[in-house]
Amino acid sequence: MSTPEPDPDRGGGVATTESPTGGGAKVKRRAGDVVFSGTSLFSGVLILLILALVAIFLVWQGMPALTAPAEEISGGDGFWSYVWPMLLGTVVSSVVALVLATPVAVGIALFVSHYAPPRIGRTIGFVIDLLAAVPSVVFGMWGLFVFAPRLVPLLDWLEANLGFLPFFADSSATGRTLMTASVVLAVMILPIITSVSREVFLQTPRLHEEAALALGATQWEMIRTAVLPFGGPGVIGGVMLGLGRALGETMAVAIILSPGGFTWNIIGTGNNTIPAEIALNFPEAAGLRLSELIAAGLVLFLLTLAVNLVARWIVERRAEFSGAN
Repeated sequence: MSTPEPDPDRGGGVATTESPTGGGAKVKRRAGDVVFSGTSLFSGVLILLILALVAIFLVWQGMPALTAPAEEISGGDGFWSYVWPMLLGTVVSSVVALVLATPVAVGIALFVSHYAPPRIGRTIGFVIDLLAAVPSVVFGMWGLFVFAPRLVPLLDWLEANLGFLPFFADSSATGRTLMTASVVLAVMILPIITSVSREVFLQTPRLHEEAALALGATQWEMIRTAVLPFGGPGVIGGVMLGLGRALGETMAVAIILSPGGFTWNIIGTGNNTIPAEIALNFPEAAGLRLSELIAAGLVLFLLTLAVNLVARWIVERRAEFSGAN
């Protein structure tokens, strides 16, 4: 009688086989395979169900604000006029944080994975990973009391030299600006991008690296031609994870910012983000005001969902042309 063989169409279980004598004996799937397959399916469906329930709750509780007369919404100009400036503030602060954090994170990941001795690389990687364990409120207090005052001279320099740009038109004397919040956000998302990039770079096929070096490439040329193309999709995935963290960060931004109307000036007072608005006003909110904050949360939910969908599409597109294939 032939031995059972794995059946790829049945999730790796034991396939049904027949004996050479034509007895047609069937072998059942192992209990462990059935349990694991069922648990995996249940977990995936549960995540989708939770996501759908969150969306339903936000729409249900935020609908009064979406349909209320404009004069009853905070600001008196309607819900979209109320949430639009905060949405722009959220996006601007997250993008600035991403621009600051990504080159540093990728550089640290390359140093740890390909330049540093193993012992030093592990130590640096461990220290970077520890940043992810620091509570956001600690980052917020550090940004407010330590970092913001020391950033004032840089803000003044930006105003003096780049004041012709709307981003650096008028600096703040306290340092409680969107720029300060963005720098703190960059430090907060640094461990995520670094960790993902480091693990992806370490997965680069050794033969690819040795082939590049054998052809006379320097260490940097080998990284540029073998490591970065292979790890590109993973780096993008890590960057998008960091962007998701920055978009949803609440306490650090709420502590640092001095809320105000939206302005493109990131070194002056003013500006606000949706998470900070919700954190500062939710405890005392009731009635229509509560619906406004929940509806703002719905806008943030849709934004993060769109970012993740776009990131998934980019990663899949780049993976088709990367060195991984």
